[in-house]
Amino acid sequence: MSDEGRRIAGRYRLAEQIGRGGMGTVWLADDEVLGRRVAIKRLHARPELASDELATLYERARREARSAARIQHPNVIVVHDVVDDDGRPCIVMEYVPGPTLADLLKDGETLPHEEAARIGLDTVAALRAAHAAGVLHRDVKPGNVLLGTGDRTVLTDFGIAMTDGASTLTKTGEMVGSIHYMAPERIRGLTPGTASDLWALGATLYQAVEGRPPFRRATAMETAYAIAVDPLEPMKRAGPLEPIVEALLVKEPDERPTAEQTERALQTAWWGDATAQLPPPAPESTTVEPAGKTGRGRRRGRKALVAGTLALAAAATAFVLHGTTASPPGHTTGRPTATASVSPVPDGYHLVRDSRLGVSFPVPDDWKAGKRTSESVTYTDATGLAGLTIGVVDPAGPDPSTHFADIEANTKVNYPTYRRLRMQQTTFRRQPAAIWEFTFQGRVRAFRAIDLGFGTEGNREYDIYLSAPDARWDTYRPVFDKVRDGFVTGSP
Repeated sequence: MSDEGRRIAGRYRLAEQIGRGGMGTVWLADDEVLGRRVAIKRLHARPELASDELATLYERARREARSAARIQHPNVIVVHDVVDDDGRPCIVMEYVPGPTLADLLKDGETLPHEEAARIGLDTVAALRAAHAAGVLHRDVKPGNVLLGTGDRTVLTDFGIAMTDGASTLTKTGEMVGSIHYMAPERIRGLTPGTASDLWALGATLYQAVEGRPPFRRATAMETAYAIAVDPLEPMKRAGPLEPIVEALLVKEPDERPTAEQTERALQTAWWGDATAQLPPPAPESTTVEPAGKTGRGRRRGRKALVAGTLALAAAATAFVLHGTTASPPGHTTGRPTATASVSPVPDGYHLVRDSRLGVSFPVPDDWKAGKRTSESVTYTDATGLAGLTIGVVDPAGPDPSTHFADIEANTKVNYPTYRRLRMQQTTFRRQPAAIWEFTFQGRVRAFRAIDLGFGTEGNREYDIYLSAPDARWDTYRPVFDKVRDGFVTGSP
């Protein structure tokens, strides 16, 4: 007898089965109280299980709801309710129409590396939020990455998540999760950490661009052995994603990049080469770069983690502001909001209110919005050579200058044309801040950039970044000053 049309908990009417996994079935349902569509995960009936095993299964479902409910982030599934149905817990979640990443990767299908990088950026943002809330996901895989409308990526299914201070629900020697995306330390029976989720993200990205999991073998036992000891097979289609995916898939968790470093590298891979965030006109696209790379589209060598996307890398970790402020450092609780008076919108500018980022700022009238992620947006002028990037980091790290120093250390190795002009700690609107100015060589011309990051640890960090041709810096630099002076945080 079909469950379609049946009402659960007196308000949720089951409409259509939209998914099925090992633990349960996911239904599209109508919330008849609030008049909205929701997704409901119902556990399978398991009469073969003993009472203690059944109790463990049900407790996992309740923990899934509690784990997801601790995280408030646009890239994490929203849990509305937990109800009982004939003694079985059912999780009521937001309904995200659209396929999973696994649906797109069926039968060995792949994604362009730019699209994989974009999905990876949103997923690592979700993981950062989960880890900040003390939650390990433990089952990151293509099937748990939902691709919603408007390029929204949502991490779902926290069914085997583990929270700080909670007792484990696994027996000694028992492993739960999907074997192809299980980190080596989990295979060895060690306690997983945040690096384990990042390994799973690396395996997911590997499959997205290569068409198969990185250590797929004929049997689960052979797969587990390969994950634990075999070297990673060389990637053939990853392009600029190759370095970060290889780094995520190293055997030792301490040697993997952090979530912040991963975010920076994915920003770099997504935006392309040194001027990818500011695409040059067609005549420049076939010139030879002084650094020795030919302009064949956007292809780059493994070491070309470029300075042009330093700001976008920084946009994933810290955002700097220009100015010589002498305000004493202060401390805020909760979300930082603007405390200083803001200049009116200058002539020739219009005010942008970005509810997604929770900020407003002036932009020159002839500058157009370009690429955006869940945490940044870029505007470029008519030439495509000057660009403004606004971004947020949530939660913020200890100090913007620390992030900048880390980025700079990698850049000096990977991009020798980078030259620092200044990097200094300061304050902005009574919050810790850092200013970073530098130059770098593009394919045809030299560029100059300024980056301002400010915010308090554990709250939000904001970034204002401008880059433009060095020869016209005096023309473009006032744009940065006007955006900085008119920048307002808080829901616009």
